[in-house]
Amino acid sequence: MKQSIVTLDLEGVLVPEIWIAVSEKTGIAALRRTTRDEPDYDKLMRSRLAIMDEHGLKLADIRAVINTLAPLEGAREFLAALRPRAQVLILSDTFLQFANPLMRQLDWPTIFCNHLLVENDRVTGYQLRQPDQKRQSVRALRQLCYQVIAAGDSYNDTTMLAEADHGFLFRAPANVRAEFPQYPCVEEHSQLLRLIEARL
Repeated sequence: MKQSIVTLDLEGVLVPEIWIAVSEKTGIAALRRTTRDEPDYDKLMRSRLAIMDEHGLKLADIRAVINTLAPLEGAREFLAALRPRAQVLILSDTFLQFANPLMRQLDWPTIFCNHLLVENDRVTGYQLRQPDQKRQSVRALRQLCYQVIAAGDSYNDTTMLAEADHGFLFRAPANVRAEFPQYPCVEEHSQLLRLIEARL
């Protein structure tokens, strides 16, 4: 029997959406746009960087907002129940400079994410680990003979779900649910835990 690994998106599954929180704090409505709205991640990030430049937002400003965030209700308990049952890997399109305060609150699960390019606290660009890294990570795990069970909420998670042995949506918006009806969608961590446990 294959050993199982559970791969989870971070924002929207375990923690709040960082850019929405930044939008609410700064009053910049355009920053509310996330991968739930825009399938093209490069287009989304180029837009975010342009908005940050336009408004003079620095990395420290984003980090200050992140430091006010807490995991979603039930997320810590979900991870605590899941980790004795299977290896858990966070696959996120967030950035190392954003993730650490959130990982600390989640008791330091392993995370694969991207890296911001920063000069004098100004975010000048970003470096992906590799294109479509969520799908590529799941593919590599399956090549290592793991069963992969994946969960996410956005367009950028759907290739990961497609590559996994089992894929689920968690609190996905109506547009994502409508375009990807093949993936069961649940609203509570307890429901997601039951779906995962049934496939371990």
